Amino acid sequence: LTGKEALSHFPSLGAPGGSGPGKGHVKQCELLQLSRKQKRLCRREPGLAETLRDAIRLGILECQFQFRSERWNCSLEGRPSLLKRGFKETAFLYAVSSAALTHSLARACSAGRMERCTCDDSPGLENRKAWQWGVCGDNLKYSTKFLKKFLGQKRIGKDLRAKVDIHNTNVGIKAVKNGLKTTCKCHGVSGSCAVRTCWKQLSPFHEIGRLLKLRYDDAVKVFSTSNDAVGHSELAGPHRHGPSARQPALPRPTDPVYVEDSPSFCRPSKYSLGTAGRTCSREGNCDSMCCGRGYNTQSRLVTFSCHCQVQWCCYVECQQCMQEEVVYSCKQ
Repeated sequence: LTGKEALSHFPSLGAPGGSGPGKGHVKQCELLQLSRKQKRLCRREPGLAETLRDAIRLGILECQFQFRSERWNCSLEGRPSLLKRGFKETAFLYAVSSAALTHSLARACSAGRMERCTCDDSPGLENRKAWQWGVCGDNLKYSTKFLKKFLGQKRIGKDLRAKVDIHNTNVGIKAVKNGLKTTCKCHGVSGSCAVRTCWKQLSPFHEIGRLLKLRYDDAVKVFSTSNDAVGHSELAGPHRHGPSARQPALPRPTDPVYVEDSPSFCRPSKYSLGTAGRTCSREGNCDSMCCGRGYNTQSRLVTFSCHCQVQWCCYVECQQCMQEEVVYSCKQ
């Protein structure tokens, strides 16, 4: 993280500061590019600055993993310009950002890293017992409530881009909610289920990232339309088929939405570095990633551990083997 690139409308983080009691977390809050209201909330919440940093890192790494084989690979270069536009990629950035922060806040609560929240409020499970048995649930209820307050979502009238950004932010939050599952643990003599305790647990963030990527592939292009019934404008997508074809379809709450078509990302631009020099899979994505320019083939020797054996006691001994590997990369 450079501290100069914004991942979403909750801003990028500066260099990590020292943590600890007292003024440590206040200093970290001052290093963040936050609004005045956000800094006030940050100073009141010991542990929040560190959680924000974890969330941004989590979101960036997941985005880059999900787009590792695409023309746009979620690199930091060009991100400020990208966030000013209404592309599908912008929609994903907003969704994965809010998902990462929601996920990180809920986990920080259950791990005891936030002073103002603890475990989730599972029925019949006291916090003291939860800590004792190691079954502290992820506090999604607190994290979603705090996140909406932190982002300051308000009614935004006819501003189409603001509506789109808030919609995509909520898509990320809903993806985390959909991954919430109940986990149970038995307590008793010799593992018997004399006492059965259940709590809420979030899915691994990789699963949430994979879900958001699938939804990105089916993102909906929208425009603003007036709804006379409720008296304000709302987002609308392509017209439906069938008897109601005259009526534009409203995007579902889980659909990422965008307002303009994306560039090709083939050549360097203010949005990305292009695909020249990127590695690709000859049988998979070389034709698409290289944009018809073709690709270079290069052989190289790679070293890896092989013939490993466990030695008494307590270590593994391996030999070093070499093999030839063929690498394909897009031409200029």
